[in-house]
Amino acid sequence: MKVWIKHPLATFTANSQDAGNGVVIDESSGKITELVPSGQSPKVSYDQSYDASGQVLLPGLINTHHHLYQTLTRAFPPALNKKLFPWLQTLYPFWARLKPEMLFNATQLGLTELQQSGCTTVADHHYLFPEALTEAIDIQVKAADSIGSRVMLTRGSMSLGEKDGGLPPQTTVQTETEILDDSERLIHRYHESEEGAKVQIALAPCSPFSVSTELMKETARLARKHNVRLHTHLAETHDEDNFCIERFGLRPLDYLESVDWLADDVWLAHGIHFNDDEIKRMGQAGLGICHCPTSNMLLASGICRTKELASAGAHVGLGVDGSASNDGSNMMQEVRQALLINRLRYAADEVTHLDALYWATKGSARVLGRSDIGELAEGKQADLALFSLNELRFSGSHDPLAALVLCGGHRAAAVMCAGKWLIKDATLLHLDQEAIMAAHQLSARKLVS
Repeated sequence: MKVWIKHPLATFTANSQDAGNGVVIDESSGKITELVPSGQSPKVSYDQSYDASGQVLLPGLINTHHHLYQTLTRAFPPALNKKLFPWLQTLYPFWARLKPEMLFNATQLGLTELQQSGCTTVADHHYLFPEALTEAIDIQVKAADSIGSRVMLTRGSMSLGEKDGGLPPQTTVQTETEILDDSERLIHRYHESEEGAKVQIALAPCSPFSVSTELMKETARLARKHNVRLHTHLAETHDEDNFCIERFGLRPLDYLESVDWLADDVWLAHGIHFNDDEIKRMGQAGLGICHCPTSNMLLASGICRTKELASAGAHVGLGVDGSASNDGSNMMQEVRQALLINRLRYAADEVTHLDALYWATKGSARVLGRSDIGELAEGKQADLALFSLNELRFSGSHDPLAALVLCGGHRAAAVMCAGKWLIKDATLLHLDQEAIMAAHQLSARKLVS
């Protein structure tokens, strides 16, 4: 079955190709078979059409950093108005109470919320494994399968609790053997390495201050043995810089290099506080950086140096980050925030709405090491998002792509992943949203009661 998504109001391909009159999708292969240039009709035959007139067509958005479990502690009074370290120390004791059904409900709700914002691929960083939640990633795989999105599930880790000078409670940390054994098990069981993968696994120590140096090194060895990617938080705040200098005698990037993490199979969350020399080294290594504008604003962490990183050769993508440091899971809103926060650092003509859309699509795909998603092109995966401009907020706008970002687009009219419709007419096709919300609300109350 081939479907022509025809006559979009505007199209962003993320690669400068002309798809002004839409794309043709092969539902059986889940791929794009043709880009239809402006004013033309498809060259290939098609069976059905989808009328996209009045809608903006984008590649499915890609979220390169999240903590889905944190949807359970949004706008949580004890953690409001705090810097990163005190914020974490406030929330860790509550997060340590996570149970399997809570994580399942949090993952389902977060992925559903992201999907409604046009997001078709999500990288989640889960690093909490209390005794009741040792199979957290297995639970997330099951939840993701029910939603239909692609996921990069990162097996996080914490081995240094409070008694070892770390931030998390002892109940949330594991031994290095437990961490490495489970990491290898998950890679063997779930990781898909082929084109069009729906589930991938990466290895992701939470941060340099929550695991040992030996675990950082062993995690890198294990990841490279199985050809999976590496992820961690780095250079998010000045407090982190000071911690690394005090603990290791090294700045965060120097420490990263000392444990063999300065490489092109690594992506970092935040990456704010790097100097010029460090940015040059990151570019030479081909690292990926997930820019998390809303979280960085909420915690007053700083502003990522996106243009310098990209110019140096690093890959820049976008992430929502945890819903306790964002209080939402909306990738389209994150695109707008990325544009606005970068206008505080750079001149108005140096960062455009097209740059922000690129970061959320092809830029994010490159951060995750994928070349099959993140753009509209023949042979790429049929991951699409369509946004209607038939709202008061868009009335009077003249450039549809600019309007989508500047006027605050936030909910997709239609979403397709791997050639399958997940949303049409702004309605979830295969999910009971009310049931997901009810289960999630109950879990949130139980977690903090």
